[in-house]
Amino acid sequence: MGSNSKSVDQVLDAAAAGVHYSALRLDDLSIQGSAEEQPTTSGLENGHQEPFVIGVAGGASSGKSTVCKMIIDQLRDQRVVVVTQESFYYGLTDEELIHVHDYNFDHPDAFDTELLLSCMKKLKHGKAVDIPNYNFKTYKSVPNARKVNPSDVIILEGILVFHDSRLRDLMNMKIFVDTDADVRLTRRIRRDTIEKGRDIKTVLDQYSKFVKPAFEDFILPTKKYADIIIPRGGDNDVAIDLIVQHIRTKLGQHDLCKIHPNLYVIQTTYQIRGMHTIIRDAATATHDFIFYADRLIRLVVEHGLGHLPFQEKQVITPTGSVYTGVEFSKRLCGISVIRSGESMENALRACCKGIKIGKILIHREGDNGQQLIYHNLPKDIANRHVLLLDPILGTGNSAVQAISLLLKKGVQEANIIFLNLISAPQGVHVVSKRFPRLKIVTSEIEFGLNDDFRVIPGMGEFGDRYFGTDDYQSSTPLFCNDKNRVRLL
Repeated sequence: MGSNSKSVDQVLDAAAAGVHYSALRLDDLSIQGSAEEQPTTSGLENGHQEPFVIGVAGGASSGKSTVCKMIIDQLRDQRVVVVTQESFYYGLTDEELIHVHDYNFDHPDAFDTELLLSCMKKLKHGKAVDIPNYNFKTYKSVPNARKVNPSDVIILEGILVFHDSRLRDLMNMKIFVDTDADVRLTRRIRRDTIEKGRDIKTVLDQYSKFVKPAFEDFILPTKKYADIIIPRGGDNDVAIDLIVQHIRTKLGQHDLCKIHPNLYVIQTTYQIRGMHTIIRDAATATHDFIFYADRLIRLVVEHGLGHLPFQEKQVITPTGSVYTGVEFSKRLCGISVIRSGESMENALRACCKGIKIGKILIHREGDNGQQLIYHNLPKDIANRHVLLLDPILGTGNSAVQAISLLLKKGVQEANIIFLNLISAPQGVHVVSKRFPRLKIVTSEIEFGLNDDFRVIPGMGEFGDRYFGTDDYQSSTPLFCNDKNRVRLL
């Protein structure tokens, strides 16, 4: 795309300075936030909001504990708890104690993974747990040694926390600390000789016999599961800052979702953050803004479709087999709030072939706050599920006007799904309080509104940037008849 494409690449390179986001490929996305996934706002039956679980893996002495401490220090205003995999070592039998130097502590079988999994599930469901303590002098485990209460953030740290798929499935973020083997060995020698009183020959023998082979056979292969790979461990301040920024964004979303259970924020990935970085950059060219905005809109639309009612359907496959699947409601339409909402129509048409799309225009008249509303809606809209399209939810005033019109036309409140790219907390409060049965689907929650009631950090006037205009002109010529219906020319 010429010189402008280079600026896009520079944005991505700058965002990833010193940290590798695995699968960060904007030209070939492997999106984790599909409509089949559970929304990030899904709470538990008792009202507890699931915590944000971070897995931190890597070789022995790679700097995992340092990374965890740096994250905790920067999240000092949040409730954070660390669970270490080392606490779940099996206690050695008398026979194993006799040959303790031949025992492989870096093998997956050395850990009581079932107990660790049980504790993590309880913590994720808002229950306190008792964590054992492993004594490395006696090689015995002391059960129920430490009580851990539920927290906003749970960090699970250990060399093999990515080895079991059941543990990985509990994690919202997976970090692999990737440190040079020589550095890890140097740190291990220093730690074991000074802190544990071992002689250097014993340390080197254990390293060559167990630690190095286990790293290559069991630990390094789990690197592929990481969302984020941090070179140099705790020495990488840039990586830690980016990780903490992402965590704070997710926690802000969780806080708002605790208040409004009808708010759904699509699963955040660094691919999505990368696209947001591009469209929020004031220097991004129009064609790049359109390209990445379209991709984000498509994700929001697909997630919104996942909230439609489905029914079971059986089909015959080309092999003659029966496949039991689902089909969604065919009584569906899209309503775009002119003009920014029109930018979301193509994504909706791409997902729902032949879907009917109506229009709502909200125009402020003078300085008295009164608004004129013009519309062109399907005649049978009262019998349809409605996807309301508007990329920005700011104060919520325009959204309330549009939703009120739909209700006046007979649409059931529970049948409306409001789709947007970014939402200000103020707008979420206004819409959710007024229409608690409506669903809001968005890709990110903003910090708020400035003194001019503009969304911050925001992305500017979305319609102007998307349609390449400097002033407010509708992309579609229209006139209004005496029935206040918008007719397209």
